[in-house]
Amino acid sequence: MGLVRDKITITNSGDIAKARAGFINNDDIRRVTVTALADTGALMLVIPETIRKELGLFIEKQVSTSLADGSKKICGLTEPVNIEWQDRLASCQAWVVPEDCNVLLGAIPMEAMDIMVDPGRRQLTGIHGDQVLGILC
Repeated sequence: MGLVRDKITITNSGDIAKARAGFINNDDIRRVTVTALADTGALMLVIPETIRKELGLFIEKQVSTSLADGSKKICGLTEPVNIEWQDRLASCQAWVVPEDCNVLLGAIPMEAMDIMVDPGRRQLTGIHGDQVLGILC
């Protein structure tokens, strides 16, 4: 099938709430646009520590997880973030790994945005065409 990568924007959800309440300006909302690897074998959004720091995300707890190679790793679990792909939006927590790695867009946020990997065209696509479904994870 090959690797599928696409641009997503990750936004600090707490900043959005602060801007709506008038505590910060919309221009002060921390967000980053990255090229993510769509990984149907991963469950969640996975980001490196550098992106967590850039977004100013708090680690809510440490969790043990299994990696693709079978090894175990302790990762941080962040407060919720917003993830945007084209015109689709999901809200979920991110797993944080300490070393520089690819941002992984896992199955749960892809499902929440009603998108999937199209293996024939090697790209992300809407499961139900262009119709956007409002689902949060």
